[in-house]
Amino acid sequence: MGCGTSVATEKQGETLEQAMKAAVLIQRWYRRYMARLEMRRRYTWNIFQSIEYAGEQDQLQLSSFFTFMLDNFTQLNGNGPDLISQLLDPVVDPWLDRETCYNLIHVPESYTGPRLSFPLSVADTNALLSAFKDQQTLHARYVLQLLYETKKLLKQMPNIVHLSTSYYKEITICGDLHGRLDDLLLIFYKNGLPSAETLYVFNGDFVDRGKKSVEVVILLFAFLLLYPDYMHLNRGNHEDHIMNLRYGFTKEVMQKYKTHGREILQLFQDVFSLLPIATVIDGKILIVHGGISDQTDLDFLSSIERHKVKSALRFPRCSLEHLDISQSCRQTKRTRSTDSSRPSSSRSQNKNQRTPNTRLSRQDSAASTSSSSSSSSSSSSLCSPRTPSCLSPHAFPSSPCMPYSVNVLQVPFLDSLSSVPLPSPSQHEQEWKQIVDILWSDPKIQDGCSPNTFRGGGCYFGPDVTQRLLLQHGLQLLIRSHECKQEGYEFCHNGKVITIFSASNYYEEGSNRGAYVKLGRELVPRFYQYQVSRTTRKLTLTQRVRAAEGSALRALKEKLFAHRSELMAGFQQYDQNNTGRVSVCEWALVLESVLRLDLPWRTLRPHLARLAPDGSLEYQSCFEDMGPGIPLPQVTSNLAETLFRYRTDIEIIFNIIDKDHSGLISIEEFRQTWRLFSTHLGVAIDDSAIDDLARSIDFNKDGSIDFTEFLEAFRVVHKLDSKDQQLHEKMDGEKRTG
Repeated sequence: MGCGTSVATEKQGETLEQAMKAAVLIQRWYRRYMARLEMRRRYTWNIFQSIEYAGEQDQLQLSSFFTFMLDNFTQLNGNGPDLISQLLDPVVDPWLDRETCYNLIHVPESYTGPRLSFPLSVADTNALLSAFKDQQTLHARYVLQLLYETKKLLKQMPNIVHLSTSYYKEITICGDLHGRLDDLLLIFYKNGLPSAETLYVFNGDFVDRGKKSVEVVILLFAFLLLYPDYMHLNRGNHEDHIMNLRYGFTKEVMQKYKTHGREILQLFQDVFSLLPIATVIDGKILIVHGGISDQTDLDFLSSIERHKVKSALRFPRCSLEHLDISQSCRQTKRTRSTDSSRPSSSRSQNKNQRTPNTRLSRQDSAASTSSSSSSSSSSSSLCSPRTPSCLSPHAFPSSPCMPYSVNVLQVPFLDSLSSVPLPSPSQHEQEWKQIVDILWSDPKIQDGCSPNTFRGGGCYFGPDVTQRLLLQHGLQLLIRSHECKQEGYEFCHNGKVITIFSASNYYEEGSNRGAYVKLGRELVPRFYQYQVSRTTRKLTLTQRVRAAEGSALRALKEKLFAHRSELMAGFQQYDQNNTGRVSVCEWALVLESVLRLDLPWRTLRPHLARLAPDGSLEYQSCFEDMGPGIPLPQVTSNLAETLFRYRTDIEIIFNIIDKDHSGLISIEEFRQTWRLFSTHLGVAIDDSAIDDLARSIDFNKDGSIDFTEFLEAFRVVHKLDSKDQQLHEKMDGEKRTG
């Protein structure tokens, strides 16, 4: 009997040991699985963020080009481009100057939406909340009146608003909303509507990207009018009419208000420029949208006329009239004569060395001209334009690790180019620079302050810059927004900087949480997270990561397709024998040098390109899954790629020309667009090719072009998606016939 007990005990011990081994194996597998999942989540995030910031660089480049042309091209050629003037200096409609112009707009009896009365009451804001939940649109008459009242109120407010927790129980700070009405409604549901008990600070970027920007900003302005002491709004970098052209707010307003859309947009432009640029709580906590720089001066910011900066992307006027062109002309001619005396081989070599500077990529040009436009600080930046060949800044390279600086402007004078020093920044330029830094800057881990070449505007500021500003003004903490964070908030700079972001699912369904932060009298931040979703709760973590990863990879593949010729040229430099193959290392180097997206290319390789049996990479496989939307045989491959790459920029220019938003422009306007755009790109596009293209897309031969159809032809189509769609359609057809 004792032996039997011993055998049973041994068997139990063996079973327990096997169970422990199995548990350890499962635990190891699970940890590896979660590590791989986290890696996928991180590189998905990097793809989304890199492409987002590249798009902001594109917008900065386009607007800076417009500004340069408006400021300088008119004076040098005697005739200003009307197109650019329409964008940057819109003529105010005299009708809008009348204080009660909205009374002239008739509201039909059939209108079932809210009928606001001013001054607003709680009943009015409740009516707006109910109407927007039911997908109703506020009538243009009330939108205009609400904007007028908001404008009058904001004119009385200072640049920096000071709040005190001694008067309020708690203060709630919210970050970017970007037109996400569901996020705003969820914040109000969880935290309460604005009131004497619930004070809010919304830290900019109310509009763009989301589909409900109009509703979001109307609600915020309505509560501002109802409770001006308990509702506070800071300006963000998207409260900017030029940014709105690219990121959707302009288009949304014109679609929802076809009759009075332009008047509404003009008023929004005025109201956005009047928003305060900072908030200070108890003299201890500074709230700004983007960040700071080593030149940020809160006392100076308090005294500027903020309404003059209609757009942070609108460079201050820098007239060439006072530049001493003639004085430097002789030096230029002497330099030219010296060049002409050199051997032809030397001149050829110099020409080859200069070529890369004339064809900089967007990020190169952003870095190379970061200090040309404005600032007294060498560390702040905003992308300067790709200038036409007849009028271009001449960059002198400094050390490889530092951006190029532009100290000289080359302008035509008589029969030669003359180099003239750039003027020192004016008062208005200094004010503009301070606002750019506040709206566009991002924190970095390293000390110091450097141009934010990743976004193209503002600067990167380090912990030492933060500490210096806090000590200078007796502050404890900086709260900012401007960057999407996976958990909705993030600490950095030893806990001295908080980033708060309130738009959940910003990149993709399930990609990130939203958050807001609450401060009591002890000034200890407490964070509240949420995620608006109708579907993600039904998905597992793996499914959510897979969905976001798929969306990010689609966007990245489109980026590859849009740069196909540059990438192929880079691959072929390594593939001297035309084998169609390069090493994985060479492939990654080419992608990094052309796209400048700072991504883990080797990790992403299995999703983007195919390996050959010998381990080399077949670089043509990068482009196999994609093709054009509607092939146009009249379009050359080079022109087609240009159209794919700059499709959004072209759409912006078209929308500026199309004043009535009919979707049609004349062939002559189409030609003017391309002359302007080819100058913006710094590339030569043959007029005959443009004429052939215009004739080919004038399908009904009426002299007008439907540019919606035109742009659709230059949309990247994923072939696998098309095959899946055809398969689903075929299966549906078989089911119906069966």
